[in-house]
Amino acid sequence: MARKSKSNLSELYLEENKDQIYENALAEIQSFELPLGTTIRSVYDDQPNAHQKFMEKLDACIRNHDREIEKMCNFHHQGFVDAITELLKVRADAEKLKVQVTDTNRRLQDAGKEVIAQTEEIIRCRVQQRNITTVVEKLQLCLPVLEMYSKLKEQMSVKRYYSALKTMEQLENLYLPRVSQYRFCQIMMENLPKLREEIKEISMSDLKDFLESIRKHSDRIGETAMKQAQQQKTFSSALQKQNNVNYGRNMHLGRNRILESKNEITLKRTFEDEDEHDEEVLTAQDLVDFSPVYRCLHIYSVLGDGEIFENYYRKQRRKQARLVLQPQSSMHETVEGYRRYFSQIVGFFVVEDHILHVTQGLVTRTYTDELWNMALSKIIAVLRTHSSYCSDPDLVLELKNLIVVFADTLQGYGFPVNRLFDLLFEIRDQYNETLLKKWSGLFRDIFEADNYSPIPVANEEEYRIVISKFPFQDPELDKQSFPKKLPMSQSVPQIYMQVKEFIYASLKFSESLHRSSTEIDDMLRKSTNLLLTRTLSSCLQNLIKKPHIGLTELVQIIINTTHLEQACKYLEDFISNITNISQLTVHTARLYGLSTFKDARHAAEGEIYTKLNQKIDEFIQIADYDWTMSESDGRASGYLMDLINFLRSTFQVFTHLPGKVAQTACMSACQHLSMSLMQMLLDSELKQISMGAIQQFNLDVIQCELFASSEPVPGFQGDTLQLAFIDLRQLLDLFMVWDWSTYLADYGQATSKYLRVNPSTALTLLEKMKDSSKKNNIFAQFRKNDRDKQKLIETVVKQLRSLVNGMSQHT
Repeated sequence: MARKSKSNLSELYLEENKDQIYENALAEIQSFELPLGTTIRSVYDDQPNAHQKFMEKLDACIRNHDREIEKMCNFHHQGFVDAITELLKVRADAEKLKVQVTDTNRRLQDAGKEVIAQTEEIIRCRVQQRNITTVVEKLQLCLPVLEMYSKLKEQMSVKRYYSALKTMEQLENLYLPRVSQYRFCQIMMENLPKLREEIKEISMSDLKDFLESIRKHSDRIGETAMKQAQQQKTFSSALQKQNNVNYGRNMHLGRNRILESKNEITLKRTFEDEDEHDEEVLTAQDLVDFSPVYRCLHIYSVLGDGEIFENYYRKQRRKQARLVLQPQSSMHETVEGYRRYFSQIVGFFVVEDHILHVTQGLVTRTYTDELWNMALSKIIAVLRTHSSYCSDPDLVLELKNLIVVFADTLQGYGFPVNRLFDLLFEIRDQYNETLLKKWSGLFRDIFEADNYSPIPVANEEEYRIVISKFPFQDPELDKQSFPKKLPMSQSVPQIYMQVKEFIYASLKFSESLHRSSTEIDDMLRKSTNLLLTRTLSSCLQNLIKKPHIGLTELVQIIINTTHLEQACKYLEDFISNITNISQLTVHTARLYGLSTFKDARHAAEGEIYTKLNQKIDEFIQIADYDWTMSESDGRASGYLMDLINFLRSTFQVFTHLPGKVAQTACMSACQHLSMSLMQMLLDSELKQISMGAIQQFNLDVIQCELFASSEPVPGFQGDTLQLAFIDLRQLLDLFMVWDWSTYLADYGQATSKYLRVNPSTALTLLEKMKDSSKKNNIFAQFRKNDRDKQKLIETVVKQLRSLVNGMSQHT
């Protein structure tokens, strides 16, 4: 029972639950909010008769709604009837209203046509206004682009290319991107690269014109720079002199006040003149417009081709450097040729220095130093070659001054010039050579114009004029009254003055070489030594050897060289005064004039001896002996007396010579005369000599001995001069006395009377007498005395031959 009741309760619960489900499903169907699939599916959940039951529920629901609708319609039916009745009542009014509304609408349409037209016009204007606003906005964007492009064209027309590139850069980066959609912008974008190329070409063309311009104006630029360097040097020198004047003023204030005032006025005028001249002198920037270089450099830098431009500029300048360094073939002929050459080089490097300091990176110090070293090697080679052709010392001196100015100018711009000053020392040697050649000609002219006689002075004034040119001192001569004669000839003071002029000329080259006084003193002494030992010595030697220089001239030359030798110490003092270097300094060189003039004197002495001998030979050549005469004339030959008279007069001229020279000349003349007479006797062409000829010859020798004993030149001791004829005297005595037995007996003994007679000489002369006796005495064989004499001669000849043969074998 309980189980049954429990089952009934469960069924009752399920029944109620199903009814609730159906109710919910119906509610959901009426709401139309949720998908019906789920709801309907819940109704048909495996329950038997669920569809039927649900349809029953649905029909009941429909009937309920129908009843509610009917109730509502019944409730509102009266109102609907009333509304229809009211609607029928207003139908007529509605017709009238429709007519009125239609009429009103027509009249309103007619009245609104003008408004519509105006409205459409307003709309059109508003559209135009909007379009204008749009155009204005777009033009405001395009206008800066057009303005910039117009500005670009204007800059191109006035050749402001660097600014034009900057404008292009602004156009590309700032303005054109804003209006890139327009066609004209595209055209502009396409034109900009072309404009850049055009700017590069134009700037490069300007650079080429600039390079051509500086090539043409480099000499003027260099000349200007060298003038400025000279002015600066002059200013510095004047300032140094002013300092020296101030120093002197402190030392000698009272004595030099007026002189210092004059120096200050002169210095002030010098500075004023330099200032005025400076105003007229132009700088390199004034002579050349460097803007093409700057412009081209900036343009290529902006375009990113700065390295290409630098390489091109340096390459072109190297080519121009080679052209500038190439000299003209005739440069060595004039100073202007050298000046133009130096000016071009200075102008080239002044421009490069300006480019170095003004631009950044176009040229570097390394580049300029490399270029300068290359140029310096070429310059030195050119100057060595062309200066070697210079034979005029004035031209060489001008060249030296130009090199100094050239070096000082470039040194002022920071270029090393030590090698140029080293070159100047080489050119100095060449300058000395040209000076020596010039002074050689001067010396020759002086010697040619000299009369080789003592200088006559008529009064004190003439005497002072001479000693002002030449340091002559002679107390004995000073005591003599005027007129009087100085021992040297006119060439001596002239030579002395020319040596001083040579020293001055040599000093000119040493100036401005930045050398110490000691070095300058050494250079002057060396060049003066060359002048004395080589040039003057050579001129003296050549003069002495000239044919027209006679004994009198040679004597005067010896006297002249003696005085010039004594004047050498004054030349040393002269050099010391110029250089302010004491002769007591250890390294001070000495002049070699002493040896020069001694050598010249010795040469002149030798030439005197030679000319005396030549004169003796001339007299000997005119001797005309009759070698076959039977008896002598009883007096000396005429040619010999003339010769002796000539020797006497000549030796009288030798009174002004040193005693040793005159004695040597006299001894040499006597020895040569004795030898010539001996050779005359022994001449191979002379075949026969008679006793009469021997006697005549003996008379001539006696006159020679008398001349020697008369002491033609003082200073000989005893019979020293007579010994020159001793060989001839003993030979003649042997033949005159016919003392052959004594000769043969004493031969070889130191006490022999005929010690100086050589057997071969006696044999030669005796054979000539033997032949003469045979020819002249045809009948001598019939006379006993003659036969005995002939036998004696033959005997003596045999004995002499044996002596000669014995001497040969011994030898």
